[in-house]
Amino acid sequence: MPPPIFDLTGRRALITGSSQGIGLALARGLAGAGAAVVLNGRDTAKLDRAAATLRAEGHPQVATAAFDVTDSAAVEAGVAAIEAGHGPVHILVNNAGVNLRGPLHEMPDGTWHTVIATNLHSAFYGARAVAKRMIARGSGGKIINTCSVMSLMGRATTGPYTATKGALGMLTRAMCADWARFDIQCNGIAPGYFATELTAPLKNDPAFNGWLTGRTPAGRWGEMPELAGAAVFLASAASSYVNGHLLFVDGGMTAVL
Repeated sequence: MPPPIFDLTGRRALITGSSQGIGLALARGLAGAGAAVVLNGRDTAKLDRAAATLRAEGHPQVATAAFDVTDSAAVEAGVAAIEAGHGPVHILVNNAGVNLRGPLHEMPDGTWHTVIATNLHSAFYGARAVAKRMIARGSGGKIINTCSVMSLMGRATTGPYTATKGALGMLTRAMCADWARFDIQCNGIAPGYFATELTAPLKNDPAFNGWLTGRTPAGRWGEMPELAGAAVFLASAASSYVNGHLLFVDGGMTAVL
């Protein structure tokens, strides 16, 4: 059992974009601290597989909710259905995201808008739907946005992603400014480079892997379980006076030149 200050027993967490990768790792960490978790994505089959994996690992309180986080009406209906069917959402993790690469001078409008909608609009829609219910209940809550080292840094061919993650960092602070008085803590987790199925091609590229391990003081890629502690901290009573903060989990990448 986690220490009481980190215990999430009796709390329910909705994690968007959680059928795989970082979202699933965050859900696993929250479930391990006692939270009931609701996995979200658009692919019902992938969600069911992810939920089955968590249950097999010993986390029985796992539900799924398939809806498109880029559709404002779908988000509102999805959150309403979760609360009607399972109970209040005490913790929201806005994790859904995409990175579509290309030089800015060659980037089609559609690519730009897809990244903006997935990474930024979705966080606003989700937070609005959850926060207004938290405010109405009067019992506070937690909103955690998955930001990135790209919230501070730029890299060639990642223009839309960098723009959205920078904006998401500032949106996190704006959420704090509006909702802290309702005892809602709004913070961001900013991962560095983690070994996932999506980053496997980069890790297997000797040039990129060499750059990354040389650029990061820790000298290595992050491993998914290393995100769990940050998520549990920001979701728990341990962070009751932490608000508007971006917690970088990056092996020191953003601390050095």
